[in-house]
Amino acid sequence: MGDLILVLGGARSGKSAEAVRTASERTEEQVLFVATAEPGDDEMRLRIEKHRAERPAHWHTLEAPRNVGQAISGQSQTFAAIVVDCITLLVSNLLVDRPDPYAEEVRLDLDREIAELLEAANEMPDGSQLIVVSNEVGTGLAPLTPLGRAFRDLVGHANQTLAAAADRAVLMVAGLPLILKGEAHQNPDSVLPGSAGNAAATRDE
Repeated sequence: MGDLILVLGGARSGKSAEAVRTASERTEEQVLFVATAEPGDDEMRLRIEKHRAERPAHWHTLEAPRNVGQAISGQSQTFAAIVVDCITLLVSNLLVDRPDPYAEEVRLDLDREIAELLEAANEMPDGSQLIVVSNEVGTGLAPLTPLGRAFRDLVGHANQTLAAAADRAVLMVAGLPLILKGEAHQNPDSVLPGSAGNAAATRDE
């Protein structure tokens, strides 16, 4: 069974960089980067290319905008680390072309996606890592639109489910990791003083 590591943070908080840095510690080992983004326009294509250039050249890349757990389950035994970036875009993809963002089928699809991710972690070899990136969406103002509120609720639900199952959960703030659950990062200089500890997962509200 692999260790599940959840890396949370706001926009431009350093969460993706932290996930890449954690996986990069597996030097000379096989790493898979799973991208959930879809290149819908030129700006997104440039952003995807920029992130790809920042990753080690020997890493493998898999594009999986949906059915992420299914996409990696067949090869989860192959890699020492798998990075999934990110849950936020996965939720966005699930909401595309849905007439009712609050429909039960949307929540059920998301629950299935998360369950399949957790199963993929269980299939990974002992000592390996499944590193999942997601946005922390609970600290801002309530969105003005029903779609925005549904999106926030779904991402928050996914984050709580993943955090409850995670071996380690990290919140990135201004490029610094705050340890919410599990042991601190191997590099002690990267951990905020007094941040180590275990936070009990809260119920979904």
